Amino acid sequence: MAEVETSRDGAVLTITLNRPDVLNAFNTAMHRGLAAALKDARDGGVRAVVLTGAGRGFCVGQDLTEFREAAGDIGSRLRENYHPNIRAIRALEKPVIAAVNGAAAGAGMSFACACDLRIAADSASFIPAFINIGLVPDSGGSYFATRILGPARAFEWLTSGKKLTAAEAHAWGLVSEVVESDRLAAHVADVAARLADMPTRGIGMTKRLIDSALENSLEEQLEREAQLQAAATQTQDFEEGVAAFLAKRPPNFRGA
Repeated sequence: MAEVETSRDGAVLTITLNRPDVLNAFNTAMHRGLAAALKDARDGGVRAVVLTGAGRGFCVGQDLTEFREAAGDIGSRLRENYHPNIRAIRALEKPVIAAVNGAAAGAGMSFACACDLRIAADSASFIPAFINIGLVPDSGGSYFATRILGPARAFEWLTSGKKLTAAEAHAWGLVSEVVESDRLAAHVADVAARLADMPTRGIGMTKRLIDSALENSLEEQLEREAQLQAAATQTQDFEEGVAAFLAKRPPNFRGA
């Protein structure tokens, strides 16, 4: 059984973390499988990506059994396994949706937060488990939580280890929607299909603008917007969008 499985439905690629017996805890093989799947996601025919977990959990972070057996240097483990996959998610020039079907804890929470959207089942939970064993957030957890929640709420959450229910995560703005567990896969598939029909390069450039917005000055961000707007006007989807608007018809974007 592969630690990570992929399936393709049109322009949507679904990546499933597949160690359900341990709530999809990370081991080295799963990192390698995720890296391969994220490489597949770069294909131009893929215009939206869904990341989810098999069974009852989304991902509960590091498999502590593996860690106990061969702990090694945790810094090196993060740099070699976790960091490349976090960077790969953010580097995708297309929308990435976390379909959080169960517990997202530790690095699993970090990976969910690295995605562009989080849609949760009503059975999902979010647990920044690091502090509960004397550790600090990793895999981008501090970076993404701060940007999603703001510094004060991120500090409150990350230093308490508090388990958030799906409803609480929605109230905090950590997830965009909560749906019944048995509807999650179908609902996320619909959302991903709609996003896959959008101007993919425009979405990718919007991601880059959002990523830089909290670090750039206003002048720097205005210039970045001007540069990417100039690039957007050179796309086929821009031509199609204008033509459809003038013809009063729905646009047929092709992601080019």
